[in-house]
Amino acid sequence: MATGHEAAAAEHAPTASEYIVHHLTHLKSAQQTSLVDWSVFHVDTLFWSVSLGLLAIFLFSRAASKATAGVPGRFQAAVEIIVEMVDSQAKSIIHGDRSFIAPLALTVFVWIFFMNAMDLLPLDLLPNVWGWIYGAAGHDPHHAYMRVVPTADLNATLGMSLGVLILCLYYSVKIKGIGGWMHELFTAPFGSHPVLYPINFAMQLIEFVAKTVSHGMRLFGNMYAGELIFMLIALMGAAWAGTLGSGLLWIGGVLAGAIWAIFHILIITLQAFIFMMLTLVYIGQAHESH
Repeated sequence: MATGHEAAAAEHAPTASEYIVHHLTHLKSAQQTSLVDWSVFHVDTLFWSVSLGLLAIFLFSRAASKATAGVPGRFQAAVEIIVEMVDSQAKSIIHGDRSFIAPLALTVFVWIFFMNAMDLLPLDLLPNVWGWIYGAAGHDPHHAYMRVVPTADLNATLGMSLGVLILCLYYSVKIKGIGGWMHELFTAPFGSHPVLYPINFAMQLIEFVAKTVSHGMRLFGNMYAGELIFMLIALMGAAWAGTLGSGLLWIGGVLAGAIWAIFHILIITLQAFIFMMLTLVYIGQAHESH
């Protein structure tokens, strides 16, 4: 027979839909001024993305400071493999000065990998820690929201793809000049006849928008889907009720979680690599003329 505490816990336990909605809700700022509505900012996305970026900088700076010319250690060897891989990809795509672009590609790959890797942490670990801190501060812990995978937030992925777009426009003007770039906007891809100018310009705008949106949406879609699958698996693990059926469902949840986590290692690495490669491709296109 259930005790009073167990009965109360069961009574206040969230349903499956409430559990998922809670985990998909972002932590937002409560501040609002007459000029800026700060409540629209996803504080958890900003915190984790900046923190993971600083962590990546710290690890790579540590590897650089301890690098030796002799036989490298395991950490230095791993960093060298990543650097050489990114540099070889940049060399094959960008024909010209890569003094900024290769480090940019390395930053993109490592930063996105770190953000994606947050999906491998136990689903309720950091949200529960935050709920305890939020409740200790005198707030309702049921309203303590925390999403720890920044790349599962469309605002973050589209923000990064917009940054790539700005770099593409910058290099288009830098390489071709403002006159050459404007000429390309109105004469490619269908020709330089004045009648085709509006069509060419519209096609160029569509291309810029399509590349930017698909660049951000691809990463977001994969990471959001992966996060949602982890939530569904967690619900399987929470189905234990002392019966044979619930026990089998719990075992299935454990096995499915382990298998999906192993497979997800490939996904988070592949998505970071794809975003980096598309960044190089788009910036490489800005270096070339039609």
